[in-house]
Amino acid sequence: MARSSVVERNTAETKVRVQLDLDGTGQWDIATGIGFYDHMLAQLAKHAGLDLSIRTDGDLQIDAHHTVEDTAIALGAALAEAWGDKAGVRRFGNSLVPLDEVLVQAAVDLSGRPYVVHDEPETLAPFVGGTGTAFPTSLTRHFWESLGHAARITLHVCVLRAGRPGAQPDAHHVIEAQCKAVARALRDAVRIEDPAGGVPSTKGVL
Repeated sequence: MARSSVVERNTAETKVRVQLDLDGTGQWDIATGIGFYDHMLAQLAKHAGLDLSIRTDGDLQIDAHHTVEDTAIALGAALAEAWGDKAGVRRFGNSLVPLDEVLVQAAVDLSGRPYVVHDEPETLAPFVGGTGTAFPTSLTRHFWESLGHAARITLHVCVLRAGRPGAQPDAHHVIEAQCKAVARALRDAVRIEDPAGGVPSTKGVL
């Protein structure tokens, strides 16, 4: 059975369309109007092994908030739809990912109970990316919260090391390492482990 989905989210602030295939090959086609955000979503697709298409038309003349938030909500909803009742999946995934001086740990449980823990330095530069379409680093936590709640997963993302002692953390590296770590954890969690299709819970449902 194909584990794929298409989700559209249209509001007065944004129009989002997400199409994904959990059992893809890491291909992506992403355009949100925020270059760095596109780059981070591409990391999720590539390292989670998803085929992912995203189109977002948001009110960037105001700021990036609605675009980032609604894209994350639609992506989370698409993930939840694609894995369905989660029969046969491994359920849990974790990863430890280095990116040069940065080290990030991520853990995922396809629990059906949305809960997000996010730890990163408070000293990051306020923006990453070009003028006018920059990504506000303050939205990183909100991105994970929006994604995790829409997907109904338990998600922990912890930056264990952000930079060399006494040096200003590189915000690009810190956020990118988080995306790669979560992607690898998701890849592990959605893997089919029980071909007979049993749900990995003593409750019988997730």
